[in-house]
Amino acid sequence: MALIKSNVFFTSLLILVALFGVAVGGTVHNVGDSGGWTMMGVNYEAWASSRTFQVGDSLVFNYNKDYHNVNEVTHDDFELCEPSKPLTRYETGFDTITLTKPGLQHFICGFPGHCDVGQKLQIHVLPASLGPVAAPVPGPVRSPSSSSSPSPSPMAVSPVNNAPQYQMGPSPAPHNAASSSS
Repeated sequence: MALIKSNVFFTSLLILVALFGVAVGGTVHNVGDSGGWTMMGVNYEAWASSRTFQVGDSLVFNYNKDYHNVNEVTHDDFELCEPSKPLTRYETGFDTITLTKPGLQHFICGFPGHCDVGQKLQIHVLPASLGPVAAPVPGPVRSPSSSSSPSPSPMAVSPVNNAPQYQMGPSPAPHNAASSSS
């Protein structure tokens, strides 16, 4: 019994360490690569579209704090280049932002005119990944008495996820003495 408890504890500990490693060991993205966070020479839309962002990753904004800052803003304020109501403002010149939730996140420079000429970044953050996982392959579902059950037939392709949907036929009627006399 003690051996089972220690194995469960050890297994649980390994799982926690693996999950902690995923949360801590995310990818570090240097915004704008060698260009940094500037209003000239970097297309942040193209930069972001070439990367995958996940919960646990970090964004590093490197810039001259005398001429730039980083404002995390709402989608509407991003579209309007409106820095007056930031969700968070960063002003150190070298800011690291850890991505903690999935969804869209929006960043703009709050200096006048900078966002309007392209110093703005929108990213789509995906949930944290536990590494490569094989996707299940849809297959027929069979009951223990599958030899007497009809095989499933594909009905349609679901518009939501393009996965085939299956419909099982009716189960055969139970065989008993009363039904065989008719």
